[in-house]
Amino acid sequence: MKILILGAGRVGSSLAEMLVIDKSDVTVVDTDGEALAKLQERFDLRTVTGTATSLEVLEEAGAEDADMMVAVTANDEINLVACKLAFQKFNVPQRIARTRSTQWLNFPDLLSEEGFAVDKLISPEASVTALIRRLIQTPEALQVTEFANGIVTMLAVIAHRGGLLVSHPISDLKDHLPTVDCRIVSVYRRGVALFPEAATNIEVGDEVFVLVATENVSQVLRELRQIESPVRRVMIAGGGNVGVRVAQAISDTMTPKLIDHNKVRCEKIANFLESKALVIYGDATDEALLTEENVADVDMFVALTNDDENNIMSALLAKRLGARRVMSLINRKAYAELVEGGNIDITVTPSHATLGELLKYIRRGDVEAVHSLRRGAAEALEIIVHGDETTSKIIGKMVDQIEMPTGSFLGAIVRNKGDENVVLMAHHDIIIKNNDHLIVFVSNRQIIPKIEKMFTVSARFF
Repeated sequence: MKILILGAGRVGSSLAEMLVIDKSDVTVVDTDGEALAKLQERFDLRTVTGTATSLEVLEEAGAEDADMMVAVTANDEINLVACKLAFQKFNVPQRIARTRSTQWLNFPDLLSEEGFAVDKLISPEASVTALIRRLIQTPEALQVTEFANGIVTMLAVIAHRGGLLVSHPISDLKDHLPTVDCRIVSVYRRGVALFPEAATNIEVGDEVFVLVATENVSQVLRELRQIESPVRRVMIAGGGNVGVRVAQAISDTMTPKLIDHNKVRCEKIANFLESKALVIYGDATDEALLTEENVADVDMFVALTNDDENNIMSALLAKRLGARRVMSLINRKAYAELVEGGNIDITVTPSHATLGELLKYIRRGDVEAVHSLRRGAAEALEIIVHGDETTSKIIGKMVDQIEMPTGSFLGAIVRNKGDENVVLMAHHDIIIKNNDHLIVFVSNRQIIPKIEKMFTVSARFF
């Protein structure tokens, strides 16, 4: 697949890295020649220096032959205009644009072929906000991802003493939870992925990925660590787009405190949020301020400024001063890896929160959802299977008859039964049917092409 990426920022660079691993033909366009040179040093891809709305630049980048264009520059207007040019002048089949502003969602006619010709609009800020809200609602988890319109949840949890399954084999789950069906799809021990078997013991410190019907999340969490009291008091550092969105998103159940160092911005945020949040003017790395604002009583401290170092320092300070759990937004992958397993409980990388949304449109087959996990090293996909026993490698087979590639695990099936969707864990005797939604965990992204091939329907089906 030939993919043209406009923008070599964090989202564009992360997407390019993943697509190169997937063996896609990638070209990246940006005005920053130095950033492009660094990309080209690391990955096997083409780069073109220039403006994304220049016809000459797009032509040089191979827009005429591109299967897809993804416009992820930092400028909304450039991304939208680039999509229009790609459609009208180069007939690019698929066009995706990133926008920071949500106003465009209110005017779908402007995104149609008669307008900017955008097939899919993505918002990194909205993706990050949704992820952070889920993590605040489920403070015991490192990652919370949803499938099948929210009826299935995948949790990433560090096993702690006090969890009922810790120091026990996975097979004990059915004894502990006889009425709850769930599936452990991967266990990472000291950074190495283990294939989960019935006899696999869960140890303290293991990072466990588990699939469960969303209504049973709390019962499964209890198996891996002690359940904490619900988050009621949240302090947010940073009044940028993400900070304000998060404050607004959680204000239906609590009144968060939001700290920002810009006085004018604080006044604007206070007027915008009204009584939904308490806005404080000050520096979130100021120990005296955090103490004065009773950070020791906070259930979750969330550092969401635009500066990685400030986020790390304020989160560490809040933890030392007594905050129950702390979360930090970290853009640089190296920084996120550096603080992993330390005093910062949860790290969120914005580019990877957005990648799943993009990869959904890039993966072959009928892919309903993609979630990038472990900072892009792993992936979870929701794939709809089509066909019959003669046209599909999957349909009509029992789960234990399906030869999944090494490094992948079929975890759950969502099946429509009349007026409702039913969640089935992928036990050995379940038979796959047409239109089933299969949720697959992939610990090694290099096998994604094999997964795609498995789920491709034979031409006879059409």
